[in-house]
Order: sequence, then structure tokens, then C-alpha cells
Amino acid sequence: MGFFNPGVGISIETGFSGMKFIRNLLALIGLLTLLVVVVAAIRLGPMLAEFDHRFLAVYGEFAGKLLETGDPGVSMTWSVPVDPGLTAEDVVASMKSIAISRNFLFVGESPFYKQVEAITGEDYRYVNFLSFCDAQVGKRMLEYRDHYSGFMPCRLALVEDKSGRLRIYTMNLDLMIHGGRELPADLKADAMRVRETIRAVMEGAARGEF
Repeated sequence: MGFFNPGVGISIETGFSGMKFIRNLLALIGLLTLLVVVVAAIRLGPMLAEFDHRFLAVYGEFAGKLLETGDPGVSMTWSVPVDPGLTAEDVVASMKSIAISRNFLFVGESPFYKQVEAITGEDYRYVNFLSFCDAQVGKRMLEYRDHYSGFMPCRLALVEDKSGRLRIYTMNLDLMIHGGRELPADLKADAMRVRETIRAVMEGAARGEF
């Protein structure tokens, strides 16, 4: 004798309907995602075509550091540890020497730790800001856009951390150079030269070179 359970049939039919609904929903989501990508490409493509070719790489590096540390300050700066055995005076002298050898003008020094000590009356760890400039490049930057004055002069911070280790910090200039529409060729070449000079000063001074 055959046996038929109406409840089982309804359950199977309902299950198939549910799977069909999910499949159709996923297909719709996929289609909408594709449409968003196409619209974004159409609208943003011409704009992004004007951006520097390293635009995505620079912001990818920034995002990677930000996700790793959770701190935008870390993501926006370069840092180089100073070799053990070098004093702050050694590093400052090295910075100035390397800068002069590359026609990079030393324009000022602000020993922040002395200001803190004068205000608090207590000793404070070594923190010193040193400023450098290439006036010709600075002039061209200002002629291009006044906002670039916010990056001038180039500043290096020599900082003694809480464990007593010296480290050199500065702003990541790649964000300025590659982070938007491509700079005019001559200005970009100047900016890259300043970038390489800053890196040379940092890395050379961290080793005590002259």
C-alpha cells in the first residue's frame, strides 16, 4: 500500500522555494554591485586618470599602516632609528652636514625639551625640531598652490623615546607628491629631489655620517 505524507511534500516544496529566493537575491546583489562598479568607473575614471600613477599604492600603504596601528600619525610619518652610541649632538651635526652637502639650507632649530623644562622646571627627554629648506623649490611650490606652505619648511624631529633610544621623524612626503592629481613635471622633479634629500639626511644622520 502506498504512503503519502502531505506535510513532507509541503516542506520540500517550501525548501526549494527558499533556495530559489536566496539564489535570486544573490543574483540581484551581484547585478547591483556590477552596476555600482560600472557607474563609478564611468564617473570617476576620467578624474582618476589625472591622478599620479602611484596614487593607489601610496594610499594603500597609508591604509595598511593605519589598520596595523590604528594611528593616523604613524601612517603619515617616516621614522628612522638612530644607531646606538650616537648622541643627539652627533645626529644634529650629521643632519646639518649632509644637508649642506646637498645644497639644502638649514633654517632653524627648536629644542622643544628646553621649552618644556623652562615651563615645568623639570627635566624632559630630548626632543628637537630642525628645519631645512630649498628656497627655489619652495618658491615654485607656492606659485603652484599656496596650501603647500603648510609643508614648509621641511622639518625633522629628533626624539628620545621613553626607553632612551633616539629616533628621527618627518612627514611622509609621498602623500603630498603622489596623493592626488599629478604635479607638473618640473615641479614633481623638484619635489622628488627634496624627498630624496630628506631621506638621505634622515638615514645618513641615523648612522652618524658626514
